[in-house]
Amino acid sequence: MELADRAVGFLLSFISLSIFIYYTFWVIILPFVDDDHFVHKYFLPQEYAILIPVSAGVALLCFLCIFIGFVMLKSKKKKA
Repeated sequence: MELADRAVGFLLSFISLSIFIYYTFWVIILPFVDDDHFVHKYFLPQEYAILIPVSAGVALLCFLCIFIGFVMLKSKKKKA
């Protein structure tokens, strides 16, 4: 089981690092590259660089609030 945990950890680290490098290149370096350069076809428009993380953050916050609400309701029923 330890080997499987290491493999999953390595995979998650690799995916996280890949997303970080892609996003960093997209947001920081790409605005300084000419618009007609071929590398622009591998990236979404700049507006999505803000829209995607904000949407993900709002969704995460909503799910967290729902989870906390369910836990509070469940603990209230146990006391009664």
